[in-house]
Amino acid sequence: MTVEGAVLQRLRSLAVPARAADWDRLYAEQLPRIYNYFRYRVGADDAEDLTSATFEKAWRARERYRRDLGAFTTWLYAIARNVAIDHFRRRVAHEPLDAAAHVAAPDSPEQDLETARRNERLAGLLQELDERSREIVALRYGAGLTNRAIARLSGLSETNVGTILYRAIGELRARWPEEG
Repeated sequence: MTVEGAVLQRLRSLAVPARAADWDRLYAEQLPRIYNYFRYRVGADDAEDLTSATFEKAWRARERYRRDLGAFTTWLYAIARNVAIDHFRRRVAHEPLDAAAHVAAPDSPEQDLETARRNERLAGLLQELDERSREIVALRYGAGLTNRAIARLSGLSETNVGTILYRAIGELRARWPEEG
């Protein structure tokens, strides 16, 4: 055979779709890799099904695979990626409203209303405090700062901050209604 004939034969073999004999070998080689790809992408629960779907799609489209355009593994992983994308799209599907019936709100509407009422009352009582006390209460309970951090910010001593907080909380408790 001439060099030109060999080149021509090679070019023809590249354009030929994957043959059945090739398929068995490629399937055996790539099955664990595709499975592990899905195991990492979607978890073990769905990996088998998606691996199966990938090879089924590849088998159905095997006549369209062209070796001259890319490696079989590249083609197969492109199919696997699309199967994963389709899986994620299906997974985002809306659940029926009844499926959320077991999900309870943390509070009832009545409790939410009571919490809002208490917060409103507390905001009103905080406004009655002097500016410095209100600022220190906000830094301690709103921002969650320690007395030491508040002392550094305000230029007061840590003891003074503690005393102001103690008096402010005492004043709020004294004004807080027992009922209603």
